[in-house]
Amino acid sequence: MTDTLSASRAGSDAGGARWAAGALAALAVTLTLAGTAVQLSVPREWAPWPPFVPDHAAGLAFPLTGAFLIRHRPRLRLAWVMCVGGLGSSVAVMAVGLQNASAAGGDLESAGWLRVVAVAGWAVAACTLASLLPLLSPDDRLPSRRWLAVAVLSVAANLAEGVRNAVRPAPLTQRYPEVIPNPLAVEALAPYNASLQAGLTLVINGCVVLGVLSLVGRMRRAAPAGRRQIAWPLSAFVVYTAFVLLGPDYWALATVWTGLIPVAIAFAVLRHRLYGIDTVISRTVVATGLVVTVGAVYFGVSALAGLVLSDYDQIAGLAATLAAGALFQPLRARLRRMTDTMLYGRHGRPEELARRLTIEVGAREPANALAAVTSVVRDGLGVTGVVVEVGGAADAAGEPGRAEMRVELGVAGAKPRVVPLVWHGEPVGRMLVGPPGPRRFSAAYTERLIGAAVPYVADVAHAVLMAADLQRSRERILTAREEERRRLRRDLHDGLGMALTNMAMSLSIARINLREAPSAADALLLDLRTGMDAVSQEVRELVYGLRPPTLDDLGLAGAVRALAAEPGPPVEVVVEGETDDLPAAVEVAAYRIAQEALTNVRKHAAAGHVTVTLARSAGALVVRVRDDGKGLPAARRSGVGFASMRERAAELGGTCLITSPGTGTQVEAALPL
Repeated sequence: MTDTLSASRAGSDAGGARWAAGALAALAVTLTLAGTAVQLSVPREWAPWPPFVPDHAAGLAFPLTGAFLIRHRPRLRLAWVMCVGGLGSSVAVMAVGLQNASAAGGDLESAGWLRVVAVAGWAVAACTLASLLPLLSPDDRLPSRRWLAVAVLSVAANLAEGVRNAVRPAPLTQRYPEVIPNPLAVEALAPYNASLQAGLTLVINGCVVLGVLSLVGRMRRAAPAGRRQIAWPLSAFVVYTAFVLLGPDYWALATVWTGLIPVAIAFAVLRHRLYGIDTVISRTVVATGLVVTVGAVYFGVSALAGLVLSDYDQIAGLAATLAAGALFQPLRARLRRMTDTMLYGRHGRPEELARRLTIEVGAREPANALAAVTSVVRDGLGVTGVVVEVGGAADAAGEPGRAEMRVELGVAGAKPRVVPLVWHGEPVGRMLVGPPGPRRFSAAYTERLIGAAVPYVADVAHAVLMAADLQRSRERILTAREEERRRLRRDLHDGLGMALTNMAMSLSIARINLREAPSAADALLLDLRTGMDAVSQEVRELVYGLRPPTLDDLGLAGAVRALAAEPGPPVEVVVEGETDDLPAAVEVAAYRIAQEALTNVRKHAAAGHVTVTLARSAGALVVRVRDDGKGLPAARRSGVGFASMRERAAELGGTCLITSPGTGTQVEAALPL
C-alpha cells in the first residue's frame, strides 16, 4: 500500500512539474513574441539597436527546450535552469519593448521603471544561462566541488552588474531622443560607474570562459561515450562565447547561435548517440587548423622570401607554395590524431588498437588468440558484437560454407556488416560487425579502426587454418603409420610367417624321408626351393614399401629419371645442386611426391610435356613438377593423391602447393633439410 501511494505521489509530482514547465514555456514565448512585436512597432528613433539580441533567442528556445526535457526527466535541474533563464530573457525583451513604447508616448517615468524590470530580467537570465548552465551541462551536476566557487563568483558578478545597472546615475550620452530617468539612480556612483562596469564585465567574461573550460576539462576526463555527449554543448558554447567576446557588432550571430545552445544540450542529454557531432567537430577542427596554419605559413614564407629575394616575386611565391604543400599532409594527420584523442581518448585510436592486437597475437596460440583478438576488436570498435568465422569458402551459389572455427562475442544483430578476411590474396574467413553500441564512433573513424584491425584478424585466421590443417595432417600421418604397421604385421604374420613355418615343416619331413625315400625327399626340397623364391619376393615387396630400392641403386636423381622414362608424355628432369647426400626421409618424400605428381599427369592432365625440377638450396630441397596440360578444374576437390603429397611434405615440416599458373598444373613441394 505504501509503495502504491509513493508511486502515485511521484507520478503526481512529475505531472505537476510538467504542467509548471509547460506554463513557464508558454508564458516566456508569449512575452518574447509580444515584446518583439512592441519593439518593432515603436518609432524608429525609439527603436532599440540592434533590433535582435541574444535575449530574443533565449526567450524562445530555452523555455521550450527546458519544458521538453522536463517532460522526459522532471527532476532535471538543468532543464529548470533553462526554463527560468528563458523566462528572465523574455521579461527583459517585453520590458524593453514597453519601455521604448512608453518613452515614445511621452511617459518617461513609466519607461524608467520598466527599464528596472528589464535589468532584473536580464540579471535572472545571466545568473542562470550564462553562469550555471555551462557548469551543469550535460550531466546535471558540477564537474567537481571546486567549481562551486566559480558558480558562486559568476552569479555574484552578474547580480552585482544587475544592481549597478539598476542604480546607475544618469548617462553622459543618450542615443534616444530624450534621457530616460532612472528612479533608483545613485548619483554618488557617477565617478566610479565606468570602472565598476569595466571590472564586472571582465569578471563576467572570465567566468563565461571558465564555464567553457569546465566542459573542456570534462571531455578530457570522460570516457569515449561521455566525450561524444559533452561535444554537443561544448561546440555550442565555444562559438557563442567567441561571438559575445567580439562585442555588439557580432550580436546578430550570437543571437542565432543562442538558439542552437539548448538544442545541443537536449541532444547531449537525451539522444547524443544518434548524431555524428564528433564527425562535425573533427572535420571543423582539421579544416580550421589547416586553413589557419597553412595560410600563416604561406604568407609568412612569402613575406620572408620577398624580403630576401625582393626582385624575384615568382620565386617567393613558389617557395611559399612548396612550404605550405610540404606542411599540409603532416599537419592534417596531426590535427586528425589530436581530434580523435580529444573525442575518443587513446583507447579507440587505430594505433592503440593495432598495439593491443599485436600484444594479443604474440602472446597466445592461434585458437586462443582468435578469441582474444575478437574481444579487442569489439572493444575497440565500440559495437554491440563481433563474429569471426574462419574458413568456410563460398560455394558455387555464393553462400558461405561451414566455418572451421567461429568466435562470437556480443550480439552482431540480424544485419551485421560483413568484412572479408583476406591473407595475401587468399580468403581465410569473414568478420561480422554488429551495430554501434553505447560508445559509438563516427562512420569515418570506424572505417579507420576496421582498416587497422582487419590485417591482424586475417593473420590470426590464417594461423588458425594452418594449425587446423597441421593437426589434421598429423592425425592422418599417425593413422597412416598405424595402418602401415597393421599391414606389415598382417603380411609378416599371415604371409611370411606362415611361409617360413611351412618351410620348416617341409625341411623336417624331407629329413625323415631322406633315408627311406630319397625321391620323395627330392620332391619336397624342390617345393621348398619354390617356396623360398616366393618368400624372397614377399620380402622384396615389404622392403620396397618401406623404401624404394631404386633410391639406393640410382640415387634420387636417377630414381626420378627412371620414373620419367615410364610410358606417357615426355618428361624432362632438371637437377639443380647436389642430391647425393640428402637425408633418407627427404629422399623418400621427394621420390613419392614426384611419383604421385607424374601419375596424376599421365592419368588426368592430357599434357604434351612435363618438367620435373629438383633444386637444392642451403636449407631445403624443392621438388617442382610442371605440365602444360588442361590445368585444375574450377570446382576441384582434393583427392587422396593431393592429400598424400601434402602430408608427406608436412611430416617433414615443409609445404606443398598445387596451383594452375596460367596453363597446366604445378606441384611445388619445399622439404626442409
